[in-house]
Amino acid sequence: MKYLGKIALAAAILGSSPMAQAANIQITAQNPVIELSISEEVNSRPDTATFSTGVETKAATATQALRDNSRQAKQVIDKLKSLGIAEDDIQTTGINLNADYQYDRKSETNRFVGYRVSNQVQVKVRDIDRLGMILDALVSSGGATNLNGPYFSINDDSALKQLARERALANGKKQAENYAKASGYSGVRILSIAEGIRTSAPGPMPSARMMAVANESVPVAPGQIGTTITLNISYEMTR
Repeated sequence: MKYLGKIALAAAILGSSPMAQAANIQITAQNPVIELSISEEVNSRPDTATFSTGVETKAATATQALRDNSRQAKQVIDKLKSLGIAEDDIQTTGINLNADYQYDRKSETNRFVGYRVSNQVQVKVRDIDRLGMILDALVSSGGATNLNGPYFSINDDSALKQLARERALANGKKQAENYAKASGYSGVRILSIAEGIRTSAPGPMPSARMMAVANESVPVAPGQIGTTITLNISYEMTR
């Protein structure tokens, strides 16, 4: 039996280089082929948290609503900086100005009452042990009117990916050799590898308007993040 396999050690393994492409090498297999999908997960405590926060203001005119909002948004950003958040870790994600209406039950119509402005920023916290204190300070003394998140991550998970990859390769080889020996062959050789990567983390805290709680930090449980490598590997049985 002939099997034409392409070495597909693709850009997913070679990383972020824009020049990384799968090698186009044809290998002919003379013996039976084993195709396996092997997944390995490595869990680790996250070291980074991302959340969004901001302010919403209302006023009779659009100009006044925007001015009030800008003043309060600056207060939030200044508070973040005073809490040790680097400027590069604070990013404005949306400034929205909309007409504000209230529903009139008597007339069953929407009545125009002014304008509403919201300003949202995304924040990255690199010391998650301080996350609860930062969230509390934003609401209690920073002027924030909403919070959304956090999302946990690992700043550099390359070592975790490598560990999962090594485990997947070892597990795949072991399984393939078992199939080969059971079929009367002595070993296996790799024909192709394709890699997939997935990261699983706890879901974000629900979005909510926050009330200040004096002298208390927001409880935060970061849990663990799973980094999963899946390898689709083709082996040829060998004598």
